[in-house]
Amino acid sequence: MNIITSAFPQRRMRRMRKHEFSRRLMSENTLTVNDLIYPMFVLEGFQRSEKIASMPGIERFSVDLLLKEAAELVELGIPLIALFPVTPADKKSLLAEESYNPDGLVQRAVRELKQAFPQLGIMTDVALDPYTTHGQDGIIDDTGYIMNDITTEILVKQALSHAAAGADIVAPSDMMDGRIGAIRQALEENGFVNTQIMAYSAKYSSSYYGPFRDAVGSASNLKGGNKHSYQMDPANSDEALHEVALDIQEGADMVMVKPGMPYLDIVHRVKTELAVPTFAYQVSGEYAMHMAAIQNGWLAEKAIVMESLLCFKRAGADGILTYFAKRAAQWLKEQNS
Repeated sequence: MNIITSAFPQRRMRRMRKHEFSRRLMSENTLTVNDLIYPMFVLEGFQRSEKIASMPGIERFSVDLLLKEAAELVELGIPLIALFPVTPADKKSLLAEESYNPDGLVQRAVRELKQAFPQLGIMTDVALDPYTTHGQDGIIDDTGYIMNDITTEILVKQALSHAAAGADIVAPSDMMDGRIGAIRQALEENGFVNTQIMAYSAKYSSSYYGPFRDAVGSASNLKGGNKHSYQMDPANSDEALHEVALDIQEGADMVMVKPGMPYLDIVHRVKTELAVPTFAYQVSGEYAMHMAAIQNGWLAEKAIVMESLLCFKRAGADGILTYFAKRAAQWLKEQNS
């Protein structure tokens, strides 16, 4: 990039920053409600909600209360929600059979949401960690290693069950090799040709996921284990581009980088070097850190949240999964009213 400029005082950079109108005119990036995806936790039961201690302000909802939340999100104009289930312990197993139960929690939630709010996009998580007794994202062998191809077979069943329930987007977050191609082929063969795939293509083995694992109840099953053998090494950048390229080649419509802010360099490289629809997940640990500082009075809530979300846009993200989506949508609505 060639920068053509003149020397001071012919060019005073602060001149364009003096007035609000000129700052608005030269703003390079803008955050709108169209950029927001809201992750939501669903649990069994009726008229049930549970607060999540490590994620202040975020709750788990039974399907009936999830519908009430969804009505507010539709009113705010949020285009898409992402569903994550809290699976009862008695429905977890080594082979994660509950993940593809046509009458499972996620499948029922999708059907009711799409019936009530057909205009609201519904994305489902395709991964086995909420359904396994050990909290890993796949089927393990005798040594505890995740078996790639057997896991992929179950992920295909899970994705098909979500598509049959009416999910608009299936989002494989497991990081198994070849699963995007297998899921795409199965969707095509079963008539779900317009079901979109958002691939968690660059999902890092990060320490920022702790509160999420508390929220879905997999932390206690994981028992201090890790996911280093299938999620990406935080030290690597080029590897992420290979993962993204493979997933696009296999049939992904969109790709995701996870976590978000600590990996904005990856977001930028994916968007600029591969030019594909690119999304980022401001994960539970990022949310928890922000909320801890906000609740202690160390940071101003609206200012810091909106700045953090704008950073994703500057890096090149087309959209952001964030637990701040509802609040950000409310602030944007007030700003534009």
